[in-house]
Amino acid sequence: MRIAAVEVRALQTPLTRPYTIAFETTDAVEMVLVRVVAEDGSVGLGTGTPAEAVTGESFAACTAALDDSAWLVGRELETWPLLLRELAVRWPAAPAARAAMDIALFDLWARRLGRPLVDLLGRCHVRLPTSITIGILDVARTLAEAEEYVGRGFRVLKVKLGRSLEEDLERLRRLRERFPDVRLRTDANQGYGLAELERYLAAVEGLEIEFTEQPVPPADLAALARLAPGQRARLAADESLHDERDALRLAAPPVPCGIFNVKLMKCGGIRPALGIARIAEAAGLELMWGCMDESVVGIAAALHAAFASPATRHLDLDGSLDLARDPARGGFALEDGTLRTLDAPGLGVELA
Repeated sequence: MRIAAVEVRALQTPLTRPYTIAFETTDAVEMVLVRVVAEDGSVGLGTGTPAEAVTGESFAACTAALDDSAWLVGRELETWPLLLRELAVRWPAAPAARAAMDIALFDLWARRLGRPLVDLLGRCHVRLPTSITIGILDVARTLAEAEEYVGRGFRVLKVKLGRSLEEDLERLRRLRERFPDVRLRTDANQGYGLAELERYLAAVEGLEIEFTEQPVPPADLAALARLAPGQRARLAADESLHDERDALRLAAPPVPCGIFNVKLMKCGGIRPALGIARIAEAAGLELMWGCMDESVVGIAAALHAAFASPATRHLDLDGSLDLARDPARGGFALEDGTLRTLDAPGLGVELA
């Protein structure tokens, strides 16, 4: 069976609520939608959302790479593992473009076999809770947003930090007072220096913070070796971890972070994400699966990959929840803050 056509469409959708992190405020999302069509008419869907501040890939670079997709037409679909390796060679600086095509090919492969993708990859999990993210807000709005999310059934909140240490600590103290039974995790998005991080870790000792993502810039990650092993175990590498080469480096002693945050848009799709997962498993590290602001297509792809790794412990797959418009529907079920895949072929997604 050959690939008959590849279709690419650029999209922009506003968010229902803007959010702020340590280095930017976002109110809309630019994404690409990919359809890979086989000769028998079956279709695989993929989406890509580049993150220029993290990977250096602009939206223009993402779409330019995908515009050069004619080489896939006429290729044998059964050689899809080879096609996935070719993506890394052809588009080395466009991980979101690679991810969009990678997701579409995985989806098409599993659809044609009539099985959910995760079952073909080797399911390790059935359902897991996801966190939902609160951006950098004042205390009153932080508490109000948390109240809304808890009312919707979420029991894991991720709080963005990194603009002001004192304000960050006040927000966390007030959240813990108001919600003693909710799991709290934080993400500083490189917003702290090492001295601030040490002050932060000392101040939150009694607040039961689950873990903290990327507290310092990637260039400062080696300095985390001076922290106690127990402190480093509850740090997660995000902007420092793009691909398998980064995973190998970060898994070498002294390990700076005990958790890897895997994002398909950083590493280039499901295939390299599973490579990172195998490295984490071998090193005894935990996996968190995160996302950008994305369609349900990208979220479903990350969920299927996450459930195929025994090292998966945490999900942060809320990126589609605040899209004002999504080009697709389906992909997963969200019940009281817990995600599970659908009993449908491929990723279980359809165009809206």
